[in-house]
Amino acid sequence: MLDLLGDGNAAAILGLLSGLLLGLAARLGRFCTLGAIEDYLYGDNDMRLRMWGVAIGTAVIGSFALIGAGLLDAPSTIYLGFAFAPIGAVIGGLVFGYGMALAGNCGYGALARLGGGDLRNFVIVVVMGIAAYGTVSGPLAYARVYLFPQDRISGDVPGIAHSIAQMTGLTPSAIGILIGAVILVTTIAPSRVRASKSTLFWGVVVGLAAVSGWAGTQWIATNGFDGTPVVSHTFATPIGETILWGMTASGQSLSFAIGSVAGVWCGAFIGSLIKGHFRWEACEDPRELRRQIFGAALMGVGAVVAMGCSIGQGLSAMSVLAWSAPLTLASIFAGAAFGLRQLITGWQPVD
Repeated sequence: MLDLLGDGNAAAILGLLSGLLLGLAARLGRFCTLGAIEDYLYGDNDMRLRMWGVAIGTAVIGSFALIGAGLLDAPSTIYLGFAFAPIGAVIGGLVFGYGMALAGNCGYGALARLGGGDLRNFVIVVVMGIAAYGTVSGPLAYARVYLFPQDRISGDVPGIAHSIAQMTGLTPSAIGILIGAVILVTTIAPSRVRASKSTLFWGVVVGLAAVSGWAGTQWIATNGFDGTPVVSHTFATPIGETILWGMTASGQSLSFAIGSVAGVWCGAFIGSLIKGHFRWEACEDPRELRRQIFGAALMGVGAVVAMGCSIGQGLSAMSVLAWSAPLTLASIFAGAAFGLRQLITGWQPVD
């Protein structure tokens, strides 16, 4: 099959199909990072946060099952292949979370809303993608490399399960599956969560989308000849890569990242049609547009510094239990909470 399609095209198809699941989850299951945080802080509702818990638990169990079966080489993933950089994780996560609040969406959420016809999110997607690429290899790259160096591992794998395995003598896969099961059981412990079929179903779908990314790209990397990287879903640099491919397709091959971005957009478009929610929308307030542009730029920079966005670190990195994942996710939550408070209550002290 790889001889027929080519490694890049096969990876793009994989990204497209698993990205479709994420797009459908956003529109049909209301899976959304900022929405979950806002519901929890201001709506007294934790169901979408628990959907995140279901997704993470599923992804951790699935990913470590792959590792145990020899179908995923942990150090070959970007999150376990680079040394743990806590300063970058914290600062990048805070910047990303604050930008997400200002923009009203993360990159994944913006793609999903764009699929529903919201042209305001077209601006967010484009600005975030350009800012991310500008931080990876553009003018901001010099400052990023100097301030937040990202080095390949030279010793132990920087993962939670791998660290515990060294101390206990158990296998990383067994520990990872156990941790994933604990996350999943804890998340669905309240009966109201188990009674919500939508929360359970779409959480599992999102988790499996991350697992399928690891499984598919590892298979292509093992059996192909083009050095395909072992990756799963993230939506910062891949958006910039997709924009670049749109301008230089004749001189650039497809990739999982490009397929993933397209898949989320297509899945969201299909989901919006199914729900009857598709409608064209545009920004009527210049102040709102200015805030969204600024927030999108912050997200692009923050995601690169943290080596992942809310999906990249919060789901894909978490699925392999990288040390950076919980720290970055907590920082994103804190940055988003600060930004939401600023937008909703201003700078007035909370009683």
